[in-house]
Amino acid sequence: MLTPGEAIVRTRCLGMWAVVVGLAWAHTCWAQLDLGARHGDVVPRDVRELYDRGLQYLISTQSEDGDWKDGQSGPGVTGMALMCMLASGEDPNYGVYHQPVMKALRSMIRAQDANTGFMGGSMYDHGCAMLALAEAYGAVDERQLAAEGSGDKLRPIGAALELAVRCAMTSQKKNSTGAWRYSPDSNDADTSVSGAVLVGLLAARNAGIEVPDASIDRAIDYYKSMTSDSGQVGYSGGFGGFDESIARISIGTLVYALARRYDLPQYKSTLGYLQQRIETEGSSGHGGAEYAHYYQAQALFQGDVESWERWNKLLVRRLKATQQSNGSFQSSYGGSVGTSLSMLALALNYRFLPIYER
Repeated sequence: MLTPGEAIVRTRCLGMWAVVVGLAWAHTCWAQLDLGARHGDVVPRDVRELYDRGLQYLISTQSEDGDWKDGQSGPGVTGMALMCMLASGEDPNYGVYHQPVMKALRSMIRAQDANTGFMGGSMYDHGCAMLALAEAYGAVDERQLAAEGSGDKLRPIGAALELAVRCAMTSQKKNSTGAWRYSPDSNDADTSVSGAVLVGLLAARNAGIEVPDASIDRAIDYYKSMTSDSGQVGYSGGFGGFDESIARISIGTLVYALARRYDLPQYKSTLGYLQQRIETEGSSGHGGAEYAHYYQAQALFQGDVESWERWNKLLVRRLKATQQSNGSFQSSYGGSVGTSLSMLALALNYRFLPIYER
């Protein structure tokens, strides 16, 4: 029989052993579930330095209202900067970016039309904001978000996201092409705006918001009609108008992949086009290389990780050469947009955003 002292020592030893075994079991299970697709590798130092400097720029230029005003502004711009903070891996509820995250979310939700759900000045703005809400939904503590407000009654993130989804689907039903353009009442479409809205809808569906399959199918049919056999993707109008727009080809690849349409010949042709042009410096024609990088990173990562790894090394070199001393990446749309787009292209190295999972 053990003395009381011996019993305590034995209990402590058994307790420590249980913790060790439990941690080992958890680590094994996580490794089996993860398969290297999420948080698998240590983020390279030069990527972390680029990213951290970019975050400091965004935080230093955020307004008291929670948005950004250097160039383009609105809920979509705010949403992109918000995703940069969420993608860093810091806890949005208690981490170093907690206050900027909460300010950005409050700014976006307050800007939403309570009746229509429309966010921003265009459906492109709306799509980017919807994507950001979907990425924040479930990660941000709704109670903290409401409690830290200025006393006004704030719509929960989930309710704001549902409203945004309803707006996008109402707009789609009005549109004869089954897609979107800048106005929610437009009857024509383009692949740039439609990509922003469709990615937002797919992210919302992944977050648990109801998005009918018919809505996704109709939008994918529009992209199929805009994709050539070569893999080039047109901008607007009917079938045609194809050129080497890495941005649009990347958008097409991405929406096919996120919608899980891997069997489509259009997906195979767009992905193949990108794989053959890893070293091509893409420009969208309206937003520059940063815009192309944002979509190219996601398209290659979703389609072929080995191709993305090769391209990502080139991206890091390009961004190291273009990052300003204040941490920003300038673009024709201003520092906050250029910085956010560049950082979100880098964020595939972190893989914390749900939309960046494979």
